[in-house]
Amino acid sequence: MPGLPPKLVVTTYAPTRRWITIVLLVLVVAGGVYGMFEFGRYRAGFDVVAALKHRTALQGEITSQQATISELRAKVAQLESSTVGQTREREEVQRTIGELQAQVARANQELAFFRGIVTQNANSAEVKIQQARMVATATANKFRVRVTLVQPMKPDSTVSGVVVLSVDGEVDGKPGRADFATLSGGKRREIPFTFRYLENIEEEITMPPGMKPEQLLVEVRSNRRGAAPVQQSYVWSVDPQ
Repeated sequence: MPGLPPKLVVTTYAPTRRWITIVLLVLVVAGGVYGMFEFGRYRAGFDVVAALKHRTALQGEITSQQATISELRAKVAQLESSTVGQTREREEVQRTIGELQAQVARANQELAFFRGIVTQNANSAEVKIQQARMVATATANKFRVRVTLVQPMKPDSTVSGVVVLSVDGEVDGKPGRADFATLSGGKRREIPFTFRYLENIEEEITMPPGMKPEQLLVEVRSNRRGAAPVQQSYVWSVDPQ
């Protein structure tokens, strides 16, 4: 009708109520889906309570095994400590054995020393051969022999006598000996000496052809009546000039 104003429609606007409704619908749908899921598992033979019990049992078993592992580790550590202790004990015993062996060796050396003194006193030797050396020369078959003589006892007087040299070895592949007359080329048969404290004797010798020397023999003969000769052999080892 002309002249009438349009109708006014009034609607209510409640956003909070709408969100509450949506949330409730979502929860209902989620609950329904979960219920259907659990119903499906139940129909398939799955038991939630039994699964929880089994999980609890497994956790208890794991805890027990961890405790057992801890005990075993403690035992291993104890065994390792025991092994280290045994190793140290063995090392200590070996060290003690080494010290005892060293003491025995020193005692044997001292015993040999005193035996030598007793033997020297018993033999009453006037002269002792301290050392003998073979030295090379410019000539192939010629050597210089150096012999040092001393008095083993207290030198209260001079001693005299002779030194005789000889060489043992192989001559043309057979055992043989060259006496001092041969070594000196027929010039000498012995070397005289007279001294009180010490005497150095140096003599040049010539090796006979075809002889391979192996030992040098040194013999000292004292002029004192009743004194036994002193003999000493040395492996043939030539020092350079």
